[in-house]
Amino acid sequence: MFASSPRGRVPAWRLLGAVALLGALSADCGAGVAPPPAAASPGEWVEEEVSFQAAGMTVYGTYRRPARPPAGRGLPAVLLVAGSGPTDRDGNTPLVQGRLDSLKAVAGWLSEDGVASLRYDKLDSGRTGAGRYGGPGAEAIGLAPFEQQAAAALGHLAARPGVDRARLGVIGHSEGALFALLLAAGRIAGAAPVHAAGLLEPLADRYLDVIGRQFDAQVAAGLKGGTVSEGKAAELRRAYAEAVRSLRASGTLPPEVPRELAAVFNPGTARFLAEADRHDPARLAAALKPGTPVLVSCSDADIQVSCADVTRLTAGLAEARAATRLVRLSGVSHVLKEDPSRTPDGYGRPLPFSAELRRALHRFTATALPPR
Repeated sequence: MFASSPRGRVPAWRLLGAVALLGALSADCGAGVAPPPAAASPGEWVEEEVSFQAAGMTVYGTYRRPARPPAGRGLPAVLLVAGSGPTDRDGNTPLVQGRLDSLKAVAGWLSEDGVASLRYDKLDSGRTGAGRYGGPGAEAIGLAPFEQQAAAALGHLAARPGVDRARLGVIGHSEGALFALLLAAGRIAGAAPVHAAGLLEPLADRYLDVIGRQFDAQVAAGLKGGTVSEGKAAELRRAYAEAVRSLRASGTLPPEVPRELAAVFNPGTARFLAEADRHDPARLAAALKPGTPVLVSCSDADIQVSCADVTRLTAGLAEARAATRLVRLSGVSHVLKEDPSRTPDGYGRPLPFSAELRRALHRFTATALPPR
């Protein structure tokens, strides 16, 4: 499922959201081409190509706005943050065949509700590319470039003519929810204040714990299918636990890592993994201002983030006394499509997006970011 980096390794920021972590156990993703999502009537809303500077590079994105902004009335506006991997502004990635278009669909829904939006090609995706972080000899990438891109994108959105800075929101999908929480909790220096947040199929636990659960599930599947022996499974689990202990203690990896784990744990990924793992989404949620409107979604068909996982996150939101709306979706995949199969095969197929989530977002924006 993974594309190799120039060094033959999977960059760390490509990890979360992947079902296959071990090369020996990986499976191919499904193919397909998705149709464009529903949008506002032609001429009412337009998509404008924009760019801004962040992390020493030019970041490109799409600003979706009314063709004729309402006179004398500020617009509510939302920043959309993509999930892990080389995922572009629309939610697409070369790691999955076909088109996902998850963020493009959400942008269309927001415009139907009178909310402007900005979505961007984050580092290593789309027109933005890898910039100074790509190529031989490039520095190991930590969390900072992604934080800086998210903060700069929010600042660009806040500065757009006609946008009401008092009604700014951020919606993060999967790993993107971590950056949405960092912004909403005021943990990224210099970022514009956020009034409301959406956490769609979110990263709900520390990074290495989430990857660890995916790893355990694959080892268990290998044992069941006869592709992994009991002895090998025990060896891999010990090695994984040791790598986690080392990263959390010193930010470095053990001297030796089994080849089956080398795509995940290698010198090129260690910095990102260690830095991302320092943030506990539940603790960030607990740091939100009381009364912050927050929409959280989970689904019984999401094989990457379960509703049980999200319980930790909602407990943190309860501690903060946030105005939380939790929607438990039925038969919806991790990429927000109606697909009860519980496999990644439908990610890139032309399946409809969740009507249940669409309704929940409409109710949320009507109260949290209402047009004036």
